[in-house]
Amino acid sequence: MSELLPLRRNRDFVLFQTGQFLSAFGSGISGIAYPLLALYLTNSAAKTGYVGAVEFTPILLFSASAGVAADRFDRRRLMIAADVAGAAAVGTLAVTLLAGHASYWLILLVAFVDMSAAVVFRAGASGAMKAVVPQPQLADASSVSIGRTAIIRLAAPQAGGAIFQISRGLPFLADALSYAFSTASLLLMKTRFQEEREPGARTPLREGVSYFWSIPFLRATIGMIAASNLAASGAPIALIILAHRHHLSPLAIGSFIALQGVTLLAGSIFSPLLRRVFSMRSILLSEFWTALVYGAFVIYPSVYVLAAVTAVHFFTFPNTDSAMAAYSFTLIPDRLLGRAMAASNTLRAATAPLGPLLAGLLLTDTSPRICIAVLAAPVVVAAVLGTASSALRDLPSLSAAPAEAG
Repeated sequence: MSELLPLRRNRDFVLFQTGQFLSAFGSGISGIAYPLLALYLTNSAAKTGYVGAVEFTPILLFSASAGVAADRFDRRRLMIAADVAGAAAVGTLAVTLLAGHASYWLILLVAFVDMSAAVVFRAGASGAMKAVVPQPQLADASSVSIGRTAIIRLAAPQAGGAIFQISRGLPFLADALSYAFSTASLLLMKTRFQEEREPGARTPLREGVSYFWSIPFLRATIGMIAASNLAASGAPIALIILAHRHHLSPLAIGSFIALQGVTLLAGSIFSPLLRRVFSMRSILLSEFWTALVYGAFVIYPSVYVLAAVTAVHFFTFPNTDSAMAAYSFTLIPDRLLGRAMAASNTLRAATAPLGPLLAGLLLTDTSPRICIAVLAAPVVVAAVLGTASSALRDLPSLSAAPAEAG
């Protein structure tokens, strides 16, 4: 067997990661601007929570159909079309804001279209990753992708906060322009994003869902991730709302979110080492048991404590995510990958819109202590159930888990 090239010498992988880094950096800049803009326009925690919920809703609505499209059509063209739609949406909001016309309802609409385009893009991206990365390197490639996300979360929120202080429309203009980098990288890549398809072959969604649901490991972990997403999506919105109530500047609020990027980056750097030291089961469970750190905020409800404990929780995300991604890519054949991952994304995101929604409503009607306790409790329950689950015991190594036949 020929020796594998290091990922840094894999031309298409480097192109893909570079394009996605630059594009996602623009999305990170606008990502902090969405809730800040809602807060500055409405001064309402509940309405800010609605914006956060709208950003996650397309995952539930369109992941299934996007997965079918990714398995039926040319994935590269599908991803480029998604880039164009996302750029048009945020560009419209940028122009409107720069012209001095601000509308809360336009924020909701643009956030919805922007994230809908992202759902379609990600449906194709799973196949692109599997196409350009050899199976033994999938876990390491996933760690690189998570590291990219961590760097973005480290720098983009601060940049977005600083730009937002200059002009409310500039973060969205920067995001619109950043989509060009993603499109350019896709056009330059040589690898096909899918295996040969049988002309006229049907791609029923239920085939991918059934395959996904037939694997106990995927079935068990997806429910756990759904529980964790409640805190992962809700705690950052709660942090932004509470920091705004303390009259912190957009740059300071962006720095709080950037702290999560610091720990995400650290987690992605240490993830390969941790996979060598700890069992895969321990790696998978780490994200859920770490949710106990939110108890520190319940005891001492300071916005600075919340920033710290959220960052600690985010450190464990690369461990769990890289392991789950590697198992998913290994266990699911290419012809079903779009649909099976669509089922995965839909189920794991089932609670994601509830996180910001709950954060906004609970911070309007109850105390910050209750808000964070409600968000964290399901994650701890998932830790208990996952620890007792037979599906997570005695997991095979990735090298011993060959891909299923198509």
